[in-house]
Amino acid sequence: MRTLLEAGHRPIGIDIKKSGFTDEVGSITDRGFVKQCMRGVHAVLHTATLHKPHIVTHTRQDFVDTNITGTLNLLEEATAAGVGAFVFTSTTSVFGRALTPAPEAPAAWITEDVLPVPKNIYGVTKLAAENLCELFHRIRGLSCLILRTSRFFPDPDDRKETRENYADDNVKINEFLYRRADITDVVDVHLLALQKVHTIGFGRFIVSATTPFTRDDLQELRTNTAAVVSRHVPRYKEAYACHGWSMFPDIDRVYVNERARNELGWTPQYDFAHVIDLVYAKKDWRSPLARTIGYKGYHAHAFAEGPYPVE
Repeated sequence: MRTLLEAGHRPIGIDIKKSGFTDEVGSITDRGFVKQCMRGVHAVLHTATLHKPHIVTHTRQDFVDTNITGTLNLLEEATAAGVGAFVFTSTTSVFGRALTPAPEAPAAWITEDVLPVPKNIYGVTKLAAENLCELFHRIRGLSCLILRTSRFFPDPDDRKETRENYADDNVKINEFLYRRADITDVVDVHLLALQKVHTIGFGRFIVSATTPFTRDDLQELRTNTAAVVSRHVPRYKEAYACHGWSMFPDIDRVYVNERARNELGWTPQYDFAHVIDLVYAKKDWRSPLARTIGYKGYHAHAFAEGPYPVE
């Protein structure tokens, strides 16, 4: 919303809570509300969701209502209103169990061709929503692109062991190697998707920082990640030493953004090497947009253990 407004567009922001960037307060589960909001709209950026942090605090029916029925409402009303472009923010969580190889196996090389195997209600409902988008492209001719985003939120890691053993900045910078993106790059790819959606028609794209790894690195990533990273970005050791940080011993998957770069013309700026350069120069590694947005959280209250309860 910030970026669209700054670029001179007239977006209509809808949310369940009031904010400086919310024009209409309501839920996508309300078909009448969605219909009202679709008047005069040329394109839809569908980012509304119940997320992994909500799995314990919300019912499975809540997930179905928001992620599946809400998406259906948007698709139905968009096509009824003659909207020509639809971009859906999905998640790499749809891959589920496909992300976790056997202990002795190489790290998983995750492209759009990997078959999703969702492992929780979040992944199940996001994949179902993706399939609804594909259905509406086929039966209604709606131009629709799906962006499977990796982590870009600022919340602390949900695993207690990780929080206890690594500083929060350390965790997030490590993740730029294989499963994180900066929100500036995530915004950029959404705007590029709007530009390319009519030309492409339909497609799914992984959105994550460009990894320095290749397929040849996958076996060693499971046993000696630091050695692999040193070959690709040797400067990281010095930057990490200044902060007392360390590399994860094991990386089990690598998200590959090649299709998004080639077909959407996306050039993400914030990869591991760039972030290391910022750390080395004693600068904030987050983009200006990430710093402006700050931390929002997923719940109205804090929890005693971690940023949110987990299964």
